[in-house]
Amino acid sequence: MPKKVFVSGCFDMLHSGHVAFFEEAATHGDLYVGIGSDRTINDLKGRRTVNGERERLYMIQSLRFVKDARINSGSGLIDFEEELREIRPDIFFVNEDGYTPDKKRLCDEMGIELVVSRRVPVAGLPPRSTTALRSECRIPYRLDLAGGWLDQPYVSKFWPGAVLTISIEPDLEFNDRSGMSSSTRKKAVELWHTDIPEGDPHLLARTLFCLENPPGTTYVSGSQDAIGIVFPGLNRLDYAVGEYWPEKITTVNDPEVLDWLEQRLWFITLPPRVGGFNVLDETNISVEGARALADAADRVWSSILARDIEGLGRWYRASFEAQVAMFPLMKSRVVAETIRHYRDKALGWKLAGAGGGGYLALVSDRPVENAIRIRIRRERTA
Repeated sequence: MPKKVFVSGCFDMLHSGHVAFFEEAATHGDLYVGIGSDRTINDLKGRRTVNGERERLYMIQSLRFVKDARINSGSGLIDFEEELREIRPDIFFVNEDGYTPDKKRLCDEMGIELVVSRRVPVAGLPPRSTTALRSECRIPYRLDLAGGWLDQPYVSKFWPGAVLTISIEPDLEFNDRSGMSSSTRKKAVELWHTDIPEGDPHLLARTLFCLENPPGTTYVSGSQDAIGIVFPGLNRLDYAVGEYWPEKITTVNDPEVLDWLEQRLWFITLPPRVGGFNVLDETNISVEGARALADAADRVWSSILARDIEGLGRWYRASFEAQVAMFPLMKSRVVAETIRHYRDKALGWKLAGAGGGGYLALVSDRPVENAIRIRIRRERTA
C-alpha cells in the first residue's frame, strides 16, 4: 500500500512551481492537499486571494499528481491540524520556507515524518513562486537588527541610543503582524504603489512616517520602520533623549559588508502575534535597561563593520535580552521553545520585531537547516 503524503499551503495564483512541488511530493506516495481558506490567507497576508478557495480547490483536485484535496478548516499557520489528524499521513511534505518548529512538533507528536523540499524547478522551466509573480511591487521590508524600542521616546527618555536596521528585498511575502514592518510597507504601497521613488531618502522617509502617523495618532509607530524601508543597506539611526526622529542616520552600502551580513542571517518562521496582543501590557522600562539596549546596539554595529561573527552573535543576543528585560511579553512560550531548539545551532538570536511571534532571526556562520534566507536591498546605481 502506498504511503500517504500531505501538503498544505495557500496555492494562490496556481503556477508551475506549485505543480512541481506537488509532483515532487507525490514521488513519496499518494498526495493529499490541504488548502488555506480565503479567511486564513487574509489574516496571515493582509490581502484577498486572487483565486478564491473553491476555485483553488477545483484546480488542485484536477491535477493528476493529487489524490485528494480539501479546504483547511482551521486558522493561522497550523490551519491544517484537523485535516492532518483525519488523514493520518505517513509524510508531511513542506517547502523550505514553509518549515516551522510548530509543524515539526505536531509531526513528532503524531509520528509523521516531516520532509523538506528544496524547490527544484522542472528542467527547462523557470523557477516560479507566488511572491515572484506578485513582485511588480519592489517595496522592501525592514528588519530591526538591534536597538529596537530606542526609537520610542518613552524608552529613549531614559537613555539615548541607536537602532540598527536593514532594508530587505521582497523575495518572500512576509506574514502580517510578524515584525517585518508590514503595516508601514502597506502605507508605502498606498503612497508609491510599486517602488520607492528617486529622491532624498530623508524626505521620503519623513513623508512615509507622517502618512502612517497623522495628527491625533494614539500609538505612534517608531520612525525606524519608515527609515528602514526607504534607506537601502545597513543603517544606524541615532536617537537623542525623548525624540521620535533620529538626529543622525549613518548608512553602509559597502557590498562586502552587506554580503557578509546577509550570509550570516537565517530566519525561522513563527506564528504571527495573535490579535489583541499588546507588548506594552507589561513593561519594566528603566535607565539600566535602555542603556543596556543602546550598548548592545553599539557593539552589534562595531561587530558588523569588523566582520566579527563571534561578537555579532554575542551582542545580537544581548540586544534581544535587553529588549525582553524591559518588555517581558516579547518572549512568548513559542519563542522560548524555538530559541531552546536552535541554541546550539546559532551564535545569536533575536525576534524580528516587537515580539509575540513572527520571525526569529538567527546569526550563524554555518547553514541553519530549514531556515529562510534574505537579501539586503542595495543602493541603486545609475
